Amino acid sequence: MKKLISWNVNGFRAVLQKNFLEYFNSIDADIFCLQEIKLQEGQVDFNPEGYNCYWNYAEKKGYSGTAIFTKEIPVSVSYDIGIDHHDKEGRVITLEFKDYYLVNVYTPNSQTELARLEYRMTWEDDFRNYLLNLDSKKPVILCGDLNVAHTEIDLKNPKSNKTNAGFTVEERNKFSELLESGFVDSFRYLHPDAIEKYSWWSYRFSARKNNAGWRIDYFVVSNKIKDKIVEANIHNDILGSDHCPVELIIKELS
Repeated sequence: MKKLISWNVNGFRAVLQKNFLEYFNSIDADIFCLQEIKLQEGQVDFNPEGYNCYWNYAEKKGYSGTAIFTKEIPVSVSYDIGIDHHDKEGRVITLEFKDYYLVNVYTPNSQTELARLEYRMTWEDDFRNYLLNLDSKKPVILCGDLNVAHTEIDLKNPKSNKTNAGFTVEERNKFSELLESGFVDSFRYLHPDAIEKYSWWSYRFSARKNNAGWRIDYFVVSNKIKDKIVEANIHNDILGSDHCPVELIIKELS
């Protein structure tokens, strides 16, 4: 079995001052992925014993960025997706292992008044092609903040959010397109009808207290290994960020 964790920490330095270390040590993941680390090289000293650490920083200070901590040493490591206009924000790290690829992503947000929706659509197509190229070689496990609630049961208030970033028809259709190209949303695969299971809550309006959230953090895996999925969990009791960690437990792929 392998245990994988993904968490948008909304600032790694901030969450380190809260409960991060306690959670990191107690969950004992084989692979632990972060999004939105919001730091530059040298700004934190975090080298957990027994883990290999990989960081991808945005060019813009205090913005975006991803990290992976893995017990197993990967065969290879790559950063970004090889397209210059996408590769300045530290959004992707890919680890190649013997039997699969692990891709950690922080998907661009379409922003207020959908100012970045057009860019987001370009990203979606390019990133899907990137994943499909990997998947043609080995199965893929994708995790991260995908910045989309796929269906109406993936957020508390679907009717009032249909024109808001993260729940537009365009974004939801792109996620459908990804799944239809050969992938499965691990949580929905195991829990097709689960409601009120969210991974992000606004800091406003006591959203977390009232569980008025969105499920926008995922483990998506290649169809060819979906029968290896054991469990997909949402750790909504873990505080420290406006997101909570999500978990995938999967059988060995070899």
